[in-house]
Amino acid sequence: MAMVAKVARLCRLAGPGRTVTSLSVTHRVSLPARICYISTSTGNNLQFRLDEQTAHSSLDLFKKDTAVIYRMLGLDPSYVPDNPERFRDWAVVFGNEKIGSGRHYWEVTVKKSQEFRLGVAEALMSREDCVGTNSSSWVFGYAQRKWFAMTSNKIVPVTLVGKPDRIGILLDYQAGLLGLVDIKKPTIIHTIKVQFKTPLCPAFGLWDGELLTHSGLEEPEGLK
Repeated sequence: MAMVAKVARLCRLAGPGRTVTSLSVTHRVSLPARICYISTSTGNNLQFRLDEQTAHSSLDLFKKDTAVIYRMLGLDPSYVPDNPERFRDWAVVFGNEKIGSGRHYWEVTVKKSQEFRLGVAEALMSREDCVGTNSSSWVFGYAQRKWFAMTSNKIVPVTLVGKPDRIGILLDYQAGLLGLVDIKKPTIIHTIKVQFKTPLCPAFGLWDGELLTHSGLEEPEGLK
């Protein structure tokens, strides 16, 4: 069994050449009620786009907001519309759907990226945090040629994955399960188990390359 390690992980700020030590969250900032998404998904076959309102200035959306590319320099934050939904310090973007129940599956194509995170986060998660560093987000990450599962700044290594070009994410809201899926077999490689209490959004962190999302998919047969 992999050991859960509490770490003071060095998480990269979105700007080039800058780092900051991400410690356990000591405070939470509530966002205004004006945050709005297209709908709250309660069924299966979730279909979503990436939400430009949440995207950090270093992230550009394309392919009708289903894909994101990291720009090292990015836009000057002063040129990006100021709103409380946007991540200002971290290269993070959310999907535009809230998930309040059901079992959902989507896939992500990874292009030329050596550092990214995929998972879910509470819709009202503090925009001052990076996904995976607080108790409001649950992600699978890839960095330094290794996979890991991360929440509350705790990291669990995920082994025997390699670096596939396309990976699946399975979310079962009622069962409290988030799974990383090998789409070629298909099988669940690793799971994060937690009791979800508030609506979630698909969440993505990206520090180089591109991510292309594929939603509205049927769950592969045989996943448990």
